[in-house]
Amino acid sequence: MLGSTLAKIVLLVVLLGLSSTGSALPQFDLEEASISDIHNAFKAGAYNCEQLVGAYLNRIEKYDQSSKLNAITLVNPEALGSARSLDKDYQATGRLGPLHCIPLIIKDNYDVMGLPTTAGSLLLKDNIAKSDAYQVRQLKEAGAIVLARSNMAEWAFSPKVTISSTAGETRNPYNLDHVPAGSSGGTAAAVAANFGAAGLGSDTGNSIRGPSSHNSLVGFRSTLGLTSRAGIVPLFLRNDVGGPMARSVADATRLLEVIAGYDPNDAVTRHSVGKIPSSYTRYLDKDGLRGARIGVLRILSDNDADPEILALFEQAISDLRAAGAEIIDPLVVPHFDTLSQNQWCPMFPHDISLYLQSLGERAPVKSLSEIVASGVYSDYIKEILDDFMKVSDAIQVHEDGSPCTDPYTDKYRVAFRRAIEQVMDFHEVGAIIYPTWNNPPAKIGHLDGYKGDNSQVIAPHTGQPAFTVPMGFTTGNLPAGLQFLGRMFDEPTLIKYTYAYEQATHHRKPPEQFHRAASASAAN
Repeated sequence: MLGSTLAKIVLLVVLLGLSSTGSALPQFDLEEASISDIHNAFKAGAYNCEQLVGAYLNRIEKYDQSSKLNAITLVNPEALGSARSLDKDYQATGRLGPLHCIPLIIKDNYDVMGLPTTAGSLLLKDNIAKSDAYQVRQLKEAGAIVLARSNMAEWAFSPKVTISSTAGETRNPYNLDHVPAGSSGGTAAAVAANFGAAGLGSDTGNSIRGPSSHNSLVGFRSTLGLTSRAGIVPLFLRNDVGGPMARSVADATRLLEVIAGYDPNDAVTRHSVGKIPSSYTRYLDKDGLRGARIGVLRILSDNDADPEILALFEQAISDLRAAGAEIIDPLVVPHFDTLSQNQWCPMFPHDISLYLQSLGERAPVKSLSEIVASGVYSDYIKEILDDFMKVSDAIQVHEDGSPCTDPYTDKYRVAFRRAIEQVMDFHEVGAIIYPTWNNPPAKIGHLDGYKGDNSQVIAPHTGQPAFTVPMGFTTGNLPAGLQFLGRMFDEPTLIKYTYAYEQATHHRKPPEQFHRAASASAAN
């Protein structure tokens, strides 16, 4: 109630543009507000942290359930208290931390101390985290606030949909008859609808980039090893990456700058040591495409693509050229089809057993077989569970007996990456592009419409960074995304390219239904 009241007061004050003394205040629009916008509003005295958090909570309360978006599973009861504490700190010091009072939407597979971590499963409804996931801890230390938990595909199984046994189905805010993709669809839908400033998702094969593409967002799957997965419920740990989902490249970059780094609790992050620049934000260069060389991977872009998506992709290529890039089209990777095959190893039975056992007495079940025996799961994942039951929970191996390991030691993953980077080196390209999805978001309940997911093919196996940015819209107001693939730990180049493309095109826009609803609410 307090958050709702504060939000109404703040919206009225901002609408009138007046302070309590009658002097003009700088205008501040909560919708599409960036991290810089929020901090500038604090500095100008137009908002404080408690008011900001209250305004976001008010949007969630008013629109998430009434619209049937269903993106949020839990509002953090400590959010307003954290906001008041940050206000006191700012009043005392006059200093803003890197993410001071930035309200974040956190996917429900990240540990947040004091809140349940369910991974979308009712089995874990009482799994109260005793500590924060590494990324959450880093973000809090930078001043961010965990505003709310977001819905996800149960156990992160589905790239197609975001349906859990804890909260049901999330819809796409741009067209509620369509899916937001999965498994981080709750974070994507919430951030797109301006329920928070930015958010965190996790990506095993698609689950940051697909939902970001479907919801006109920026999604960063960074180099596997740049960010820690400690405190995130695994799907296939050998592929999993956690990272930012935001409305702009600048905001995603600011989150990445905070969460990147070595964590002794995630051994793969040792590969990041000595490879992280002093600042990622310094690569936010609107002229970053001048002199860039970019390759077009036609083997993906032309693979049974929807004509509207292909038209948007061709326009994106023209826009990149106009911004100063030289385009290598096509870029051909020898033996691509062969190298990309047989990369997956079904690690969930092994990884989830280790995770559940780590919970100790808090674990309601300790293995995949106990999950299945419980009968507590959504109908749509039964077939997936049955398939996993055919796999031993021991460490998996490839057909030739070689171990399924990380992208630094698995010979199949290393070979695939080398082939791609050798071609990049030969043509001196800084990135490779293709549509994030070759098809628009499918209709709710029509899983046969799920096709065209390009995110699964390269980065999850090679470990390379892959960023998606808005590329425009297709019929039905359905978003599409453009994906940039880079070299290992070369996030700076991807930041330059994606930021410059974003600034040259400005494809991002808020979903009309929520934009109209917010405008009507403010007017009233």
